[in-house]
Amino acid sequence: MPSQPRLQAFEQILSRPPIGVEAPAALEDLWARDVFSLAKMKSALPKAVFRSIQRSIREGTKLDTTVADVVAQAMKEWAISRGALYYAHVFYPLTNLTAEKHDGFIAPQGDGTAIAEFTGKLLVQGEPDGSSFPNGGIRSTFEARGYTAWDVTSPAWLMETPNGVTLCIPTVFVSWTGEALDKKSPLLRSNAALNRQAQRLLRLLGEVEIAPVNSSCGAEQEYFLVDSAFTALRPDLQLAGRTLFGAPPAKGQQFDDHYFGAIPERVQVFMQDVERQLYKLGIPAKTRHNEVAPGQFEIAPFHEAANVATDHQQLIMTVLKTTAKRHGFTCLLHEKPFAGVNGSGKHVNWSIGNATQGNLLDPGGTPHENLQFLLFCGAVIRGVHRFGPLMRAAIATASNDHRLGANEAPPAIISVYLGSQLEDVFEQIRSGRLEGSAQTALMSLGVDTLPELNKDPGDRNRTSPFAFTGNRFEFRAVGSSQSVAGPLVVLNTILADSIGWMADQLEEELGRGIPLEEAAFAVLKRTMEAHGAVVFGGDGYSQEWHRLAVEERGLENLRTSADALPVLQRPEVRELFERQGVLSAVELESRFEVYAEQYILAIEVEARLVLRMARTQIYPVAMAYLDRLSQSLRNQEALGMTADRSVAAQLAGLCQALLRDCLALEEALQHHSEGVENHLRHCADGLLPRMGTIRQSADALELLIDDSSWPLPTYQEMLFMR
Repeated sequence: MPSQPRLQAFEQILSRPPIGVEAPAALEDLWARDVFSLAKMKSALPKAVFRSIQRSIREGTKLDTTVADVVAQAMKEWAISRGALYYAHVFYPLTNLTAEKHDGFIAPQGDGTAIAEFTGKLLVQGEPDGSSFPNGGIRSTFEARGYTAWDVTSPAWLMETPNGVTLCIPTVFVSWTGEALDKKSPLLRSNAALNRQAQRLLRLLGEVEIAPVNSSCGAEQEYFLVDSAFTALRPDLQLAGRTLFGAPPAKGQQFDDHYFGAIPERVQVFMQDVERQLYKLGIPAKTRHNEVAPGQFEIAPFHEAANVATDHQQLIMTVLKTTAKRHGFTCLLHEKPFAGVNGSGKHVNWSIGNATQGNLLDPGGTPHENLQFLLFCGAVIRGVHRFGPLMRAAIATASNDHRLGANEAPPAIISVYLGSQLEDVFEQIRSGRLEGSAQTALMSLGVDTLPELNKDPGDRNRTSPFAFTGNRFEFRAVGSSQSVAGPLVVLNTILADSIGWMADQLEEELGRGIPLEEAAFAVLKRTMEAHGAVVFGGDGYSQEWHRLAVEERGLENLRTSADALPVLQRPEVRELFERQGVLSAVELESRFEVYAEQYILAIEVEARLVLRMARTQIYPVAMAYLDRLSQSLRNQEALGMTADRSVAAQLAGLCQALLRDCLALEEALQHHSEGVENHLRHCADGLLPRMGTIRQSADALELLIDDSSWPLPTYQEMLFMR
């Protein structure tokens, strides 16, 4: 019989009534109902005003502030007609979370009445505190002013709660001195840089009509669901988002029976509730399924323009967490909430394109003849080779470190997987010849009633951190709790830089009178000779690849965030961001300071939690059980029975080790390292190993102690009880 709190949790779960949800509605009735979309703008705004807004959104032109009052009035009337009394400037500080400042439409009048008021000035600019968010020293506590500014390229939406509606306006967030304090500003700048360089290269390729080039994103969000009754008994899940203790259950994921299995009914009701809300917000949730680990699931939206996709990804995380509470779940977005089973990532499917040339990373049926694709793909290869460590830094968090390099996630070595067809094409280019490429074949399934399937010319590689998947690259190393903005900023910037380099090289070749195709081939050959080492199609988990990558190909293996985050301080990285106008030196340094502090704080919080849980929950229970067991052994001996003291001896040894290792961790916590990089190393090399040693003793105690005495919900319960 489990301990009393756990037993009460079981009873609560088993007696939990089904959550009531609204009846399903037709997609056309739900879709973007709560979004102030272009269609709604068109019907609400004068033609000239709408065309001005449309031009800013589609072409990236400067917002005409003279239309702001008209837009604000229309936006307010639409929101009020839906029951909104408040509006909020929504922004994305350097926390990976969403921030909101809510203001009422209310405007008191001198005669004691009140009216609803919303002006262009209030729409365009807000003023939250600029010093209380992470800023890496850009703002001091006494220098508090910061601004939010309306991002016209992302639509406003309504956020409904059971007791009201709020108009949400997406914004950037900058300091009084002009530096970006958020994740959206650099993303918009990186898209602008990408557009500049891509248009330049397309013009060299002979294109005349060129629409603005933008990056696109489709992020696959993995997550765990744990019953909230269990979460209430786990301080580690409440404060750290992951279990700091927990012995493995007898059955985990080894049967491969959860992946794409039948979705539990309670979970499916939750998913449908989430999707209904997302459709109303114009978020194209496309896929849902069980993931590999028990209790793990995935939602994946259709790809969208990167800026909108980033806003939508933040909304997806918010909706997942708030909806889970209503259904009696806790949604865990931590990359590794449970040891010994697969962690969660957020695979970022990334591409670039425009309305006139289409997807610039689409190889078509004959990629060896597609000069446009070869140049843009070659630019990706060069960018990843030159700035792979920066890509690793972009996904460096304390939580993601637990996942990277394990057998469910890519290694920390950044490489490019192209697939057999494209790898062969680029190898031909490197060798100085380009003769052809493998073509799509048909696969017969051996049964007449089954159709023949189109077989892709290349397989997939799940061990690659950056893999080509048909017409886009999939950045598989991004963590499930991260904003996708940071990785997208890096991908856009390194690609913009490499496209600029290739345009320089192509201009030089063309200036010498060399024909376009011959000039492009020379640039591609030069690219592959210098940067082809980053292309790898084998097993990224193998020790041989780790040796080959580092010793022979010169790639870096940045195993931890303590290794990766200092990359942000490298001169070549600073020069890259400044050259492309994405981040100033001050802004880049601030991000190193913020992300390093977040890593340090996360591990120190976990270390303090380990001490508290080990000393106040695990050690007392272990000692009480040891006392009862010792009394039982004495009773056996008094009756002349042979008493086996081996379990008692193990318990005593583990209790002593637990206390001893707690003292060592406590001393390590009191150590103060000089300098940020030394502090990072102390957390990675000093605190984490000591926490792991304590966990070993605690998990061994769990396997020896009477289940009725154990205070914490177990892995078996949390992973399998739905």
